[in-house]
Order: sequence, then structure tokens, then C-alpha cells
Amino acid sequence: MSLQETGILARIRTRLPGGGTLLDDCGALPPTPTGQTLLVTTDLMESGQHFRLDWHPADLLARKLLAVNLSDLDASGARPFGYTLTLALGPELTEAWLDTFLEGLAEASREAAVQVLGGDTVGRPSGLGLGITAFGFATRWLRRDGLKAGDRLYVDQRPGASLRGLRKLQAGQRWDPAQPDPDLAAHLAPRPRLGLGLQLAALPEVHACLDLSDGLSRDLGNLAEASGLSILVDAGLDEDALRGGEDYARCFGSSLSQADLEQRLGLPLVAVGSALPRGEAPLLAYDGGSLRPLPDLSFDHFQP
Repeated sequence: MSLQETGILARIRTRLPGGGTLLDDCGALPPTPTGQTLLVTTDLMESGQHFRLDWHPADLLARKLLAVNLSDLDASGARPFGYTLTLALGPELTEAWLDTFLEGLAEASREAAVQVLGGDTVGRPSGLGLGITAFGFATRWLRRDGLKAGDRLYVDQRPGASLRGLRKLQAGQRWDPAQPDPDLAAHLAPRPRLGLGLQLAALPEVHACLDLSDGLSRDLGNLAEASGLSILVDAGLDEDALRGGEDYARCFGSSLSQADLEQRLGLPLVAVGSALPRGEAPLLAYDGGSLRPLPDLSFDHFQP
């Protein structure tokens, strides 16, 4: 890339919502409204570990980068308002690539009504590193540690589509905007149901929630561990649904019935488990005769 840092910053200032205010060493967060909590989340994405540049169109990569951060805030019951952006750019990335990336990020920012608040840029020997730190305000912070024994666990979409998309990419299929494949779209440009977390936070009978990102078996285990319980996984879930990863659904526990929740939320839900007093393991399955521990089948960021 022939651009220097000043040229990259000029593009950010002119293209991204809020970019025109980035004139100083620091940015500023708005005051936290009375009765609300400021929440913050950070996600990193590294070429070769989380994506491949030859598979992932630049505009879709930008959309995904923002979406995965806003999804964390939404699952916590927060309304996002802004983010900082970190770009670590290798020399093989072109000015045209950067322009397409920033156009995708700008479009996604406008759709979500968020703006850039600051960030940093740096060169690197090769590849691409991306980071966003996103901020939001929550009236009720939906945490992982509030699950209660007897709660049923639900997600707002069936897990596994992103994993199917990854397998298609590995098999040689590529994104075609003229004929968008839903599994590829789920992997390359996920669209979490932003706003659902605010609805869930408004229901006192919803006791815990998280963003389904590492895979259902990992994230259900995280809920169980945080709440000091076990979760009995529903028998109807196949291995793809349990292994999954990068589904970006709301995964939550509630004492309300599925029919009641669906009526209040206005959308269908998928039941995935039940919360039990702590047993032999955080995650359990029924094998027809007894409960057995269910292993973690999900993606591990630290495995090669």
C-alpha cells in the first residue's frame, strides 16, 4: 500500500460517520445517562486466524467487524452509540481495498446509528489485523451469571449456518453478490438481530443472556459456569448446531414459556436446553438412561 498514515486518516475522516471530529490525540465519550451503565466490548480479527483475504470481500469484512462487536453490546442489553477502530495493514493491501473496506464500514455504521470515536493505524510486514472497541448504554445490564435453575434456554436463530458457510468456502465456493448463498452470507456478513437484546432486557423473567459466537456448546457452558449451574442440552440439536461458531444469535435463559416469549418478542425461537442445579459437568446430555457430560465442540482461538 502506497498510502501513509495521514492518507489513511484522511479517508477515515471523510468516509466514516463521526470521522470529521477526529482531530485530536483523544476522543470523548458522551456522559452516561442517569440510571444507565456504560458498557464496552472489544473484538480482534486477524487474517489467517479469523478470515482469509482471498475469501472475504473487503466491504463484507468491514460489516462483520462492526457486527460482531455490536452483537456483544446488544446481547448485554445495551444500545450502541460508537466505536474506536484499529487497522494494522500489510503492504499487499491496495488503496482500492481500503476504500471498499471503509465504504462497507460506513454503510454498516449508518444502519446501526453508530459513529467512529477514535482509533489507531499501523503498518505490518504482511496480512491484516482489525480491531473495534464498541460502547453502549444499558438500562439493565443482561449478564451471564443470572441464570436460574428451571430456566429454559433459547436462541433467536438455529445455529450452524456460519459453519456450513465456512465449509463451502473451504470446498472452493466463493461469494457471488448476484446469487447470494445464505450460508456464505451467515459466515461472511452476519446480521445479528440488533435490538432484540433491548427487548430481552426489558423482561424481568429473562435472567441471563450472551452473544452466541464461539459455538453453542462453548457458550452454553459459559452460561452454566457463570451461574454455577448445569445445562441439559436438548436432544434435537445436531452436531453442527452444537459445534457452530460465529452465529451471533441472542442465547438467553428465561422462566417464561416459549409461546409467551415468542408472542412478546414477535419472532420464533429455538429451544436449546434447560438449566439444572449444578451436576457432574457444566453441560449435560441425556443418553436415554442417564445424564452424561457433553464435551466442548467449539472453535478454540488458540489452536493452530
